[in-house]
Amino acid sequence: MTCYFLARLTIHDPATYALYLAGTDAPLARFGARVLAVDDSPQVLEGAWPCSRTVLIEFPDEAAARGWYGSPEYQAIAQHRHRAATTDAVFLKGRS
Repeated sequence: MTCYFLARLTIHDPATYALYLAGTDAPLARFGARVLAVDDSPQVLEGAWPCSRTVLIEFPDEAAARGWYGSPEYQAIAQHRHRAATTDAVFLKGRS
């Protein structure tokens, strides 16, 4: 079953965040991910959306999503994101 990674970020250090972005393609590709959306100003329909970037990534299944997130390759670059942004992130199970 497809699994999605949804993140809402408030970026406070764009230069350090750029270091994170520079390393994301290889780990995503290794786990069969597709970046479906990256939006710096999504249209809010209800409630508040207090962030500066929203990201939606599709994985073939939950094992691939968890493998990507926990991989040493991803965790090595995630440190840049942790320093550069405040993040709320979830895995969402797709509908079969």
